[in-house]
Amino acid sequence: EVQLAESGGGLVQAGGSLRLSCAVSGFTFDDYSIGWWRQAPGKEREVVSCLTSRIGRTYYADSVKGRFTISSDNAKNTAYLQMNSLKPEDTAVYYCAAMRGMLSGYGPPSFYEFDYWGQGTQVTVSS
Repeated sequence: EVQLAESGGGLVQAGGSLRLSCAVSGFTFDDYSIGWWRQAPGKEREVVSCLTSRIGRTYYADSVKGRFTISSDNAKNTAYLQMNSLKPEDTAVYYCAAMRGMLSGYGPPSFYEFDYWGQGTQVTVSS
């Protein structure tokens, strides 16, 4: 059974940092890419960052480039999203998701390419 479980969310002041974790089971990062998505109240879910660890390919939304870093630890079956220089507009529920195969390298993956999703973790950035 495939499972993804996020942790690490919380309340932080603007300019602060958080590291989100996504513990996975039922698949490996050799076969699946990982994505971090977020959804703010009243807004659509948007992709934040993705990683195909087997080939080291990443994707970052323009809004987080230079501030967020995605990574994974195959031995721990865990993916991470290090978030620095947080802004109030980063406030959202953050989800990790798994997509079979590799990122194309031609723009962001579609929501519909992701097969499995976690339950989400709340990130709140105060001004």
